[in-house]
Amino acid sequence: MTRETRNILAYVAPFATWIGLQTFLPATAWAYAARTAATLAVLLACWRPRLETGMRQPGVGRLAATGWGVAGGLLVLALWTLPEFSDLYRTWCVWPLGSLPAVSSAPSPYDPAVCGWTLTAAKLVGSACVIAPVEELFFRSFLYRWLQKRDFLSVPASRFDLSAFLWTVFLFTLEHDRPLAAALCAAIYGILSIRFGLLSAIVAHVTTNLLLGVYVVAANQWAFW
Repeated sequence: MTRETRNILAYVAPFATWIGLQTFLPATAWAYAARTAATLAVLLACWRPRLETGMRQPGVGRLAATGWGVAGGLLVLALWTLPEFSDLYRTWCVWPLGSLPAVSSAPSPYDPAVCGWTLTAAKLVGSACVIAPVEELFFRSFLYRWLQKRDFLSVPASRFDLSAFLWTVFLFTLEHDRPLAAALCAAIYGILSIRFGLLSAIVAHVTTNLLLGVYVVAANQWAFW
């Protein structure tokens, strides 16, 4: 295996593990916990921190990167949740388009009444602390730069390329069931990564997923999960 291949695998393998297991495993709390554990194991096995050159952009301190990340994460959380109060939004901006998503009487598989608090907590922690960083490493640090140049590690993380930016937003959107919110989300995370560094985008994504999970559990808004 060449060095270039190993470098690509460090970014791609964790995300590919997550998507692959999501495709083949059932939508249950146990399956989610297993997917999260497997993805984390692959991340720890593949990742080499020395590869990452854009955690913070030059002149940006850790506190500033973190602060902008938290602010961005809160903005994304608002964009993800507040429009849900509109039937028009839920009809035309949530898959499947054109039909108001039916409110199911069946309990969510992640409801602690169904799976227990341990697996509900595993869902919350996994989505915030494992899946969010994995997605940022793949989309913002690897894919965005790889679309500009196959030797992606030679591309400065601060370089703005409109085509690569739009493709990254589009592909991120395909992974989610709320295309408008996902597109805005991807754009915000992408801008944070370019302007302040990958750390800022990771903090934003973790903030969004963590607080969204708290909202889901506290308000019984299981449709988000």
